[in-house]
This record gives sequence, C-alpha cells and structure tokens, in this order.
Amino acid sequence: MGSGSLHFSLRSSDETVQIVRFSIVIIQQPLSDPLSDVLALSHLRAACSVRLRAGGRWALRFRPIELKFNVVRRGQCWLCVDGLPPRQMSAGDCFVIVRTPFVLASAPDVEAINASDVFDGSGLSARYGVGDDLEILGGSVSLSNPAALDLLNLLPAAVCIGAQSHGASSFAWLLDELDREWQSAQPGAVALCNDLLRLIFVHALRHHIRTADATDLAWLAGLRDPAIAAVLRAVHSTPERAWTLEQMAALACQSRSSFAASFKAKVGQSPVEYATRWRMQVAATRLTVEGDSVGAVAASLGYLSDAAFGVAFKRVHGKSPGQYRREHRL
Repeated sequence: MGSGSLHFSLRSSDETVQIVRFSIVIIQQPLSDPLSDVLALSHLRAACSVRLRAGGRWALRFRPIELKFNVVRRGQCWLCVDGLPPRQMSAGDCFVIVRTPFVLASAPDVEAINASDVFDGSGLSARYGVGDDLEILGGSVSLSNPAALDLLNLLPAAVCIGAQSHGASSFAWLLDELDREWQSAQPGAVALCNDLLRLIFVHALRHHIRTADATDLAWLAGLRDPAIAAVLRAVHSTPERAWTLEQMAALACQSRSSFAASFKAKVGQSPVEYATRWRMQVAATRLTVEGDSVGAVAASLGYLSDAAFGVAFKRVHGKSPGQYRREHRL
C-alpha cells in the first residue's frame, strides 16, 4: 500500500489564502498466498473454549472431533497422545491435537477417566483432583467445508510449540483472547472467535512448516522452495487456467523433467495433478458454499462445457458436481 499528498492553494474573495490537502492512498493487490487460499476454503468455526484446573494425582482422556488448541497457563502436566511417546508440558507450552484421542495427566502412568465426565454442565470449565497446580486453556474448532480435510491431512496427530519457540507467546495470547470473547456474550463475539481460531491455526501451521521434516509436510514443503512456491502462487491465483507442465516449468525457470521431479518429490503430486486438484477444490467451494450453479462454476473455471467440467470434477472428488453439491451443501 502506498500513499501521497496533493496540495492546492485557493484564494478567496477577501484575499485569504487557504491550503487544501488531499491524501491519496494506493491499494495494491497482495501477492497470492497458497496457504491463505487453502485456509479461505476451510471455513474454521469456533466450537468451544474450555478451561481446566487440576492438582494432585489425576489423568483425563479427551476425544477431539477435529482440532483442539491448548496452552498451559500454569504448572506442568504430561501429554500422552495415542501412538506417540509421552511429553511433559510446562507453563507457556502450546499444543495442537488433530482428531486423535489424548490424555492430560499428572504422570504418564495414572489411569485416565473421560474428561467429559468432569466438565460442568456447560462443558466449558472443570476442576479435577486435589489442589490447583495446573491450569490449561483450550479451544476446539469445527471445519464445515469438506475441502478442510486436505488441511487436516497435512498435520501430524500432535503439534507441540515450546514456550521459548517463536510464536508461542502469540499463540497463548490468542487463546486468552478467545476465552474472553467466548464468555463475553458481546455483539460480534462469535465472529471474533472464528477469526481468532483462524489466527491460531495459522500460527500452528507456520510453526509446523518451520520445524517439521520436509517429508512430513506434503505440499507445504513446496512453500520452502522459491521456484515451487512461485508456481504454487500462480496456480492458486488463476484456478481458471488449465496449467500445463511446460508453463509451470517455464515459470520455475527449470526444464520440464527436473521441475516435474522436484515438484513431485516436495509436494507429493505431479504439477498438473496439483493444479487440477486445486481447480476442483475451488469448484467444490463455489458449488457448496457460494451456491453457484454447475454451469456457472464450469464457466468461471474455464471449461467450455459442463460435461468436460463434470468429468474432471468426478475424477478428483469421486462424484458428479450435482451429487457433490446435494451431499455437501452448507
């Protein structure tokens, strides 16, 4: 965004000089951001904000439906996720759990009971055990768009962010704000909670991109490579374009063979396959969320006929556009 000023001198009838200033603000279109594009399709919504206080010898088992964000505000506990070694969490540590049962406990060997049995009638707060050694703040998310499944599949069962890690303080502050807004009953609180959860999710994804092994990142690994990232930005910004391997390789300034091999190794799909899949993800959102007709979606994405669009859509989603719309219409 840029700005400037224009100055005009005006002379009135009584010879008084007045200076009039106009400020001009130039709004520039931001560069396409593939991660933001995918988040825009996912439609994260706040499901709840919860607070847990515990002490003594205790253990609680949680069963998140989709995503659960947490921060340890005080004390220490053990995080035990199915299939992973136990990990001790301390004040300031944050963690994200994706669709996987997990246990929070004073020690890994304590037998856990279901957390739902100890939370109050509203399901928003709980005290358990003896004393008040530990306090944890958490938020749960629902994802109303089937396209969000691609995001969940990118994440491991647990993403842990240590208190000293870059972004941990922002993560914790956002959860604090979520808790305040969720309980405030103020106008616009639900919308603000949804926006806060989007920010929390972005912080978690950024941390995962920075710290995870490239083999665990799927297409997110492509964002680390400048040449592939440039191609991803172009593909996401113009979903109506039928991208060819030649066009994408030229954009990356590489030969077709080397670009195709590098893209497949880092992203996990061939370049053309990725471009087609993104095109169909946009199509699915326009059909179900925006409510466009099949013909309108086909035309907006560059297809000359509904039949050609239907073939491409079914190849990716396993069903016709009309059937998909009926089953997933929000």
